[in-house]
Amino acid sequence: MPELTYIQAISDGLRQEMRRDERVFVLGEDVGVYGGAFKVTQGFQEEFGPWRVIDTPLSETAIVGGATGAALMGLRPVAEMQFADFISCAWDHLVTVAAKQFFRGRTPVPIVVRLPSGGGFSGGPFHSQNPESSFAHIPGLKIVAPATPQDAKGLLASAIEDPNPVLYFEHKHLYRRIKGEVSQERFTVPFGEARVHREGDDAVVVTWGAMVHTATDAAEQLAGEGFEVEILDLRTIIPWDRERVLESVRRTSKVLVLHEDTRTGGFGAEIAATIAEEAFEDLDAPIKRIAAPDSPVPFSPPLEKAYIPQVADVAAGLRELADY
Repeated sequence: MPELTYIQAISDGLRQEMRRDERVFVLGEDVGVYGGAFKVTQGFQEEFGPWRVIDTPLSETAIVGGATGAALMGLRPVAEMQFADFISCAWDHLVTVAAKQFFRGRTPVPIVVRLPSGGGFSGGPFHSQNPESSFAHIPGLKIVAPATPQDAKGLLASAIEDPNPVLYFEHKHLYRRIKGEVSQERFTVPFGEARVHREGDDAVVVTWGAMVHTATDAAEQLAGEGFEVEILDLRTIIPWDRERVLESVRRTSKVLVLHEDTRTGGFGAEIAATIAEEAFEDLDAPIKRIAAPDSPVPFSPPLEKAYIPQVADVAAGLRELADY
């Protein structure tokens, strides 16, 4: 299999779906002539034409509203937000209409909203957020957060063929930093099935997105100290693999929940509450949570580094679990 970067895998998966299904089209700001803010759709308009790769006005409301209408008419739009932060502009169309339409009228709304998310590049408070938890309690939405190139391609294919609105969070810091083997053939990765990124029996880190790699680096440090940590990559947040998480907790008896989103109300709290309710008797230590502080993302590089959980932070949390 060829080795692709994370962003190449997304682009390859999207191109493959557009070639396979003429109902799939792309819309968003600068996705056509310019090829996308991060060049995911570079060359797409030349191949598929301006009616399937549509440059829209600078209006996220119009993008998601138009995508919802197209989906109701039987198409499968893939809408790009240049940054995940801007999805707030389209809140009403996404949450009030798209998420509830099937419940209200039994009409599928198969839209995918691509959301370049996360920090690590000094983008400041308007271009660095991870707002997945804001949507996690909205019935009707599905939420995807791939950590590897292989999953990025497979989960995108699953998202496009899913009959529900799917928020596809792609972490910008992974775009050109992470590489991996990716199948050239079309394949899907099922929603709601976590993946063991690293094996271990002494504790488990439950995480997703870019934090999978941060946790892995920390686990390697602990391995040198004789403490073997499993890294469990959720891959999708809604639905999330409750049974696989609980199995890992019962086997290791120590758990750290890690995410880049802010701590209060972050999805890690839902995971921690579920573990406390359903696996409390199996725990040998309190549930540990590591997340960003309840603050907007700083622009200053040193402050941003202090804001985003780092390898040292995760390693320190794992040592607390090891010593408990």
